[in-house]
Order: sequence, then structure tokens, then C-alpha cells
Amino acid sequence: MPLSQSAHSAPSPCSMGVPGRARRWHGICNDWRLTKILTLAPPAFVLMESIYAVGASLGAIVGLILALTGAGGAILAVPLLVFGLHLRMAEAGPIALLAVGVSAAVGALIGLRAGIVRYRAAAMMAASGVLASPVGLWLAHRVPNGPLTVLFAIVLGWVAVRMFRQSRAPQPVASAAAAATAASTAMLPQGPLPPCQLDDATGRFVWTASCTRALAASGIGAGFLSGLLGVGGGFVIVPALRRATNAPVKTIVATSLAVITLVSASGVVSTALAGNMNWHVAAPFAAGAMLGMLVGRLFASRLSGQRLQQGFAVVAGLIAIGMVVKVVLAV
Repeated sequence: MPLSQSAHSAPSPCSMGVPGRARRWHGICNDWRLTKILTLAPPAFVLMESIYAVGASLGAIVGLILALTGAGGAILAVPLLVFGLHLRMAEAGPIALLAVGVSAAVGALIGLRAGIVRYRAAAMMAASGVLASPVGLWLAHRVPNGPLTVLFAIVLGWVAVRMFRQSRAPQPVASAAAAATAASTAMLPQGPLPPCQLDDATGRFVWTASCTRALAASGIGAGFLSGLLGVGGGFVIVPALRRATNAPVKTIVATSLAVITLVSASGVVSTALAGNMNWHVAAPFAAGAMLGMLVGRLFASRLSGQRLQQGFAVVAGLIAIGMVVKVVLAV
């Protein structure tokens, strides 16, 4: 008896053929093989539809978080892909960049229409970020998945702690007493001015060598991290613009969204040209993120921003701990 057959298994129709009835047994054999395939494994199109559905659902979660908590919420895109679809960090990063870039582009276009995007500053930061992003992508495919995951968890934990502290900070209260205090404080000697100053007449930055260096340095940092970890870099760009400029918050946010859009686009294009983009996951994930963001904007104004930030910070911190535990258990 052949080794492939056991005493307890019935012989297959394919092993019972008779030369004189070859055509008949050939049909029976094909039917038996098809039955075994359908019973042992689901068809490929069923698996692909499941991947599309899971990818779109995870993207919708990212878009919803993005709409409710701001640009920092996009950093959860990578861990959702890692845990939800079991992707490696190097695979999840470019997919997250696509979703983040598409979502940020909507905010950047709104800012451009409102005239609050400082497009020259955004172009300067994006140009330096585009140069650094391929370096991060190159390094991401050469660093082992474990250390890269731990590095991402550290960054995620830092973002969670900073957002939790910001949510607990006292909010400014507009009052006559506060206005009088601000007016009297303005007469006192102030610290060093930021390198990038807005011209009161034009509303644009006065370009100097120190301003150019500050914006280029922050763009390089954001671009490198976007390529390495698949994050938009908003948690780098926004604090950098606050330190380097005297622009109002709405201008800083809109300009940072423009930078994120351009830097993310460069990372996505580089990955696609290298043939490393998984479009079967990326396309539904990005579409879900857009849908989730549009739905989230309908409820964002009705919910407490402070509580949302605190909730996001707690969830992000727990995910960071979970990523480290996953790496430790895999060792």
C-alpha cells in the first residue's frame, strides 16, 4: 500500500481508474479534487474580500480618531495595521502614510482656501523632508522588525504622554482681567524672538538664514520619521513651528497639514516605485480613513475635546505597551 494511503482513509477516486474507462474516471477525479479544494480552503476571492473589509474598517477607525483628536491621532494607523492585519512595520508604514496623506490633504486644501497656509514655509519644510524620507524608508527595510516596533512604541508613548499633559493644562479664559494682564505683560522685556517672524503688513514670514535653517531642520526630522515609522510627522512639525515662528495656532496647524501631505506623498510614491506597496490593503484602508474622517467631523463639535484627548492618550499608551510586550514575547 502506498505511503499516502492509510488503513483508515478511503482511497480517492483518482486511484481507482481503469484504463478502459479513462475518460469517465478523469471527470470523477476532477470533481473530487474540486470538492476537496472547496472544503479545505475558502476561495481566493473570499479571502480578498475579507482583507478589503478589514482594511476599510481599520481605516475608518483611523479617520474617526483623526477627526476627533486632530493630526496626532493618525499615529495609531500603524499599530492598527500591525495588530489587525499582522503586517510587519516596514509593510504597515507606507500604507499608513497613504491614509494620513490623503486625510491631511483635505485639511490643507481647506486652509489654502482660507488663506492661512504659509505655502512657502510648507514648501521649504516639505523639500527637506522629501530628501530625508527615502533614507527612512531605506532604513526601515533593513532594521529588524522587533527593534523597529520598540522604537515606534517609544514614539507613540511620548506622544500619548504629551497629549495627556496638554489635555490637563488649564484652558485660557477670555476676560477683561486677562486682557489687562496680557497688556501689562507685553510691556515687560521678553525672551529671544523666534527666528521666523510674520510681517504685520503682508502676513507672511520674513525670510532670514536662521528661519530657513529652523524650518529645514524640522522638515528633515519629520521626513525621516515618516519614512522610518510611517507617521505623518505632525507631532514633530507642529511643536517645531510653534518654537520657530510667531504664527497663530490655526496657521501652524494648516501649514503642518500641507507639509504632512507633501512628505507623505513622497514616501508613498517612493514605496510604489520600489514595488513595496500592498495596494490590496492600502486602497481600502485609505478609502475607509476618508469616510471615517467625514463621519467624525459631524460629531467632533458635539464632544468634549479635552476628554477625547485624554481617552486617546490612554489608548495610545496601552497600545505602546502592547507593542513592546508583543516584541518581548516573540523573543
